[in-house]
Amino acid sequence: MRWTGALTFETTLQKSALVLDSRGVDGPSPVDALAAALAGCMSVDVTDILLKGRHPLAGLKSHLVAERAESDPHRFVRVSLHFIVSGPVQGDAIDRAIALSRDKYCSVWHSMRQDIEFAVTWEVQEIAAIRNPQ
Repeated sequence: MRWTGALTFETTLQKSALVLDSRGVDGPSPVDALAAALAGCMSVDVTDILLKGRHPLAGLKSHLVAERAESDPHRFVRVSLHFIVSGPVQGDAIDRAIALSRDKYCSVWHSMRQDIEFAVTWEVQEIAAIRNPQ
């Protein structure tokens, strides 16, 4: 990490660079980066598991909302992660992919305190049929 002014830092990672900004202006705040890392880790896992299982996944979106403690260190106390799955993927396959990510594969989740309330929900979004006028 290299301090660049105010409470902003930049770092070079193995293959990319990142700016962290306590204000969340020039880059994400460290806590926002942690939230994005958790959503990203589970999104990657769920997508990978569904694709490896040859499920008809057409798209995946995730939305994370976190509640932080009122007093220092203002850590996450409650996290909700919601997946929107596009394509005719069976619910049991989605449940299995989420469980595998949460219980086994997501290194970000397993690096966090396990007393955080963590709810994961999902929905399947229908894909509008594309019509090809001839």
